[in-house]
Amino acid sequence: MGSFLDLAAANLLSPMVLFFLLGALATIAKSDLSIPEAIAKGMSLYLMLSIGFKGGASVAANGINGLLIASLIAGVILSAIMPLIAFKLLTASTRLPRVDAAAVAAHYGSISIVTFLAAIQTLDGAGIPYEGHMVAVAAAMETPAIMVALWLAHTGKTGAGSVSGQGGGQGGGMDRSVLHDVLLNGSIVVLVGAFAIGCITGASGLKSIAPFIVDPFKGILCLFLLDMGVIAGRGLAEGRKHLTPPVLLFGLYMPLIGAGLGALAAMTIGLSLGGTALLITLCASSSYIAVPAALRLALPDARPSIYLPLSLGVTFPFNLTLGIPLYLALAAYIH
Repeated sequence: MGSFLDLAAANLLSPMVLFFLLGALATIAKSDLSIPEAIAKGMSLYLMLSIGFKGGASVAANGINGLLIASLIAGVILSAIMPLIAFKLLTASTRLPRVDAAAVAAHYGSISIVTFLAAIQTLDGAGIPYEGHMVAVAAAMETPAIMVALWLAHTGKTGAGSVSGQGGGQGGGMDRSVLHDVLLNGSIVVLVGAFAIGCITGASGLKSIAPFIVDPFKGILCLFLLDMGVIAGRGLAEGRKHLTPPVLLFGLYMPLIGAGLGALAAMTIGLSLGGTALLITLCASSSYIAVPAALRLALPDARPSIYLPLSLGVTFPFNLTLGIPLYLALAAYIH
């Protein structure tokens, strides 16, 4: 218990968390602080490139093995199962329409790559090694949840509060354009592509561009989290009328359910301490980049004022401050 509290205190006082809080508090205080969208997108692409390349170089050093394949399979299965659990919990405990419940479920089956990056920084700071192929697992867990959530929404599209909504079933859906946007999302392309390039070039490639993708990483992550704080504060202000107590509670207990599932999977496939902590973190996180972009096309009747503030304004701060130390403590207990 003491080690968890020490880790939580250190995490709360880390530059990443403090910059996030700065952005959120500035928005609440109605400051005009903002980061241009083009710069924010550039920072996001940089972070994807950096972590993908480093993960690929790690796999090149250790080779492809059964643990990598088992981890990928586990990640895909978990990403498909968690939206089903989230949907059942939401429909049982809240009054959200089916389409909104499915949209929220998609976020909690998919992953937050920034939460994943923050967990990696925590592991690096504690000197805990982890499997480099967890980057590939993160990429694999982005899409299955979206597919399952769309199925959940459309299985009840003729009912009240369904995906058809006012549009009578027109628009949205699982068409080719939606699949294209989900599978070829820019962040996923950069993450997977950088991972592949890292695998090809290995340690020599990493060394040659280390001044670009290693040294500036923490500073750019802090600036990115400052922007995330601004967005989170704005989302909470705009969506507070939709975030009823049962919905808010879901944003706090669903990560813990995901963490438990991730812990069971990590024990089953035999991940290391660091790898276990990362898989738990992935399962406990919720998407606020790839999934909202896909749902704007696929589920136009779903309300962003519900799913985005819940994911970015409730679950993300919880994971960033208390969740990551808790997940690392759980991984340590397992090992």
